[in-house]
Amino acid sequence: MALLVALAAAGAVVLLLGPPPPAAAPSPPPPVAAPSPDADGVLRRGRWLWAVLAGGGAAAFLGGALALPAGVAVGVVVGVVAGRLEPAAVRRRRDEVRRDLPHVVTLLAAALRSGVAPVEAIDLVCRALPGSAADRLGPIAARLRLGGDPSTIWGALASDPELAPLGRTLARAHRTGAPVVGAVERLGEELARRGRAEVEDRARAIGVRAAVPLGVCLLPSFLVLGIVPLAVALASTITG
Repeated sequence: MALLVALAAAGAVVLLLGPPPPAAAPSPPPPVAAPSPDADGVLRRGRWLWAVLAGGGAAAFLGGALALPAGVAVGVVVGVVAGRLEPAAVRRRRDEVRRDLPHVVTLLAAALRSGVAPVEAIDLVCRALPGSAADRLGPIAARLRLGGDPSTIWGALASDPELAPLGRTLARAHRTGAPVVGAVERLGEELARRGRAEVEDRARAIGVRAAVPLGVCLLPSFLVLGIVPLAVALASTITG
């Protein structure tokens, strides 16, 4: 009976979560390279399996009248949560892009200052600083080289969550006709200041977080060297 209830709960979880999304049809490469679907974590790729196992396990464990609704609820929650988890590979790529962005902007400003065209400057930056940021900027240079509309391309770059500051700066300079070199240099200085401020904030946060473990480590020695002798001396005085 418990097995039947568990199977019913698993089936209900499958029906509530719906069928898995169909494979996307091949499409032209996007203007900004996105993380590969293969980078999905184990929990996200196997969310159907975890949801069914969790729902069936909860139903089999509880039994009785609450088995089916509890199993369905647990399975749905596990499926939804597992589907929304950000894969570790995507998180690492995002952090790498944010970390490299100030250096990318600084190199781009130097290349533009030397008189290189934007498309050649982006190519130089991608070759000089390979990584996740270069992977996203590569398609931008390719589209510019093929004669794409710069305003559309910079707008697409501005929609990238990590490269948005650079995209907005280039789009604004193209729209207003302002010198792109000065705009990129100012962005590089701003990103450098922001990066230094974030490093200082993290350093202060580490000091605050380290205070509690350090206090816990020092507490036994404080008790042994300070409180225990005082208590022993006080007890000896009272009893003596």
